[in-house]
Amino acid sequence: MTNRQTKSWIINAMVAALYIVLSLLVSILNLASGAIQFRISEGLNHLVIFNKKYIWGITAGVLLFNAFGPGNSIPNVIFGTGQTLLALLVVAYLSPRLPKMWQKMALNTLLFTVSMCLVALELKLTLNLPFWWTYFTTAVSELIIMTITAPIMYYLDKVVHFNQRIEK
Repeated sequence: MTNRQTKSWIINAMVAALYIVLSLLVSILNLASGAIQFRISEGLNHLVIFNKKYIWGITAGVLLFNAFGPGNSIPNVIFGTGQTLLALLVVAYLSPRLPKMWQKMALNTLLFTVSMCLVALELKLTLNLPFWWTYFTTAVSELIIMTITAPIMYYLDKVVHFNQRIEK
């Protein structure tokens, strides 16, 4: 394993840990799982815009939080992690075709919002919550978080340079 690969693994482990910590902070207010989810950690999904290598750290954070955090369950791991991985892969594939950063972030926000149907389906199957209402509430929650965090991640990148951190 090269130094570059090792660094990528370490950075992804840090992203996963940050995702878990941010999710746990929100879970104190009971807003990290269920029909209304305001996971601040979802803002880390924007990292994929800067470099697709962040997919693994984000996905690992979601998987670990869904497996061991409040509201943990096998369906939550499958549907929640699957929703994240699917959206990240689609964004990683499509975003390089967009010329402007705001377009990439808008695409990312839209895809994550729309893909919340998988989380709503999981909540329908496991908690018997009404699908359409749950889809609406989880999608709006995701839209709000992703919209608020997009400019924050954009300006953080100006200081941190996310692509360079994982590439060098």
